[in-house]
Amino acid sequence: MSDALMVIDVGNTNVVAGVYRGTRLVASWRLSTKRELTADEFSLPLAGLLRRDGLAPDQVGAAVLSSVVPPLTETIVRGLRKLLGVEPLVVKPGIRTGMPLLYDHPEEIGADRIVNAIAAWEAVQGAAVVVDYGTATSFDCVSDKGAFLGGAIAPGLGISAEALFRTAARLPRVEIARPPKALAKSTVTAIQSGLFHGYTGLVDGILDALLEEMPEDTRILATGGLAELMAASCRHGQEVHSNLTLEGLRLLHERNS
Repeated sequence: MSDALMVIDVGNTNVVAGVYRGTRLVASWRLSTKRELTADEFSLPLAGLLRRDGLAPDQVGAAVLSSVVPPLTETIVRGLRKLLGVEPLVVKPGIRTGMPLLYDHPEEIGADRIVNAIAAWEAVQGAAVVVDYGTATSFDCVSDKGAFLGGAIAPGLGISAEALFRTAARLPRVEIARPPKALAKSTVTAIQSGLFHGYTGLVDGILDALLEEMPEDTRILATGGLAELMAASCRHGQEVHSNLTLEGLRLLHERNS
């Protein structure tokens, strides 16, 4: 019975995919984003992941896709058609969101930001800021009436680390981690200290500014690959929702069925 829904979020660093049965996420995977990918190179590994987790392609009756990598969008659409035999819903301007987009140019909003905002409103039913720790770190604000208000976008922690490695000839590439102490005694831990504590300061500083313009009871939700590390370390408490984007995709599919 093809009652399952596949949800896919294509980011600049990772492709995150999952399968829902009703409102329950029964499987999820994180893959590296490869811009030169072909439809077959996407669909064949995905078929293997489905089978590994006890699912078959013919059990999936629908799919929904958000992407911030335009060159990959049509490739993945073709791969899903081939693998699942369905026409995926693509998050793009004109899709029914059920959420007012109070933005000067709504067509400029990244699909992932809209999806996160929808999931945040569904989760808290009130004012929220979503911090998505991805390739870029986005801060997306939802009003207490359920409208997308806008927010802020900053370079992600990974981008900052890579820029330091590439432009400072004598500095090594390091693992992104919380160092034992801020006052470091080696070059590696000094870089980790600067990256980690600098970034917590960036996140808290942006949240300070945003919360001044939001209601007092605004909740902060964190998602993305570094959410658990950063949410536990920032001054502003953040509720970690690891699958927030996938949940937003499920809700969008529901609203457009």
